Amino acid sequence: MEISTLATYHCLAFVWFFFVAYSIAHIRTEERPSEVFLYAGQWKYLTVLNLVLQAVFYGVSFLADVLRLIKKLRCAKCVISSRDLLFSVLAFPVSTFVCISFWTLYSYNRELVYPKSLDRVIPFWLNHAMHTAVLPLALLEILALPHRYPAKRKGLILLGFVAFLYISWVLWIYSVTGEWVYPLFALFSPPGLAAFFAGSLAVIVSFYNFGEFLNRMIWGQSKF
Repeated sequence: MEISTLATYHCLAFVWFFFVAYSIAHIRTEERPSEVFLYAGQWKYLTVLNLVLQAVFYGVSFLADVLRLIKKLRCAKCVISSRDLLFSVLAFPVSTFVCISFWTLYSYNRELVYPKSLDRVIPFWLNHAMHTAVLPLALLEILALPHRYPAKRKGLILLGFVAFLYISWVLWIYSVTGEWVYPLFALFSPPGLAAFFAGSLAVIVSFYNFGEFLNRMIWGQSKF
């Protein structure tokens, strides 16, 4: 794509994710199901955190495009490095994980991840904006331009660190409220929950590897 086309695309994607994140963050308090929006509100859900992540990523991408358009190449190089690191380590694998894990569990038993009580609060379009559209947009980003991936060890360490932070957040919320972020977690014993978290980490690592594979197949090998 030409830089001007990329800038338009990244700007529209940024506005879209900002709008979706704003929409879910401003659900009126009186409409929120009490069994869902407890301590930490929406900010305990990976889906909502992913919306913020995507908005940040596309904002950085748009900034990189603008800097290239106005020939600020030295600044653009630094921003592009941040853009590629964000996409490779977080934006692509997390979006893929959110979409596939959500719809897999939803198909099995929606009450484990998205109780029916949410249907009267979250519109149909917003549900799909949060859980469905994120994957096609991530794939489109891979097709739109090449991204430099970090060395595998560096990338996986960063991804694992972020996963550790989110798991710690989930456990902290449970320690404070006595309620799990997702009802699914209540089905597991402590060893079972540890195995579930480990399995989830393995899945998201596989999505990281898949993104790197697609990028390499389409654009060739390019690393930091």
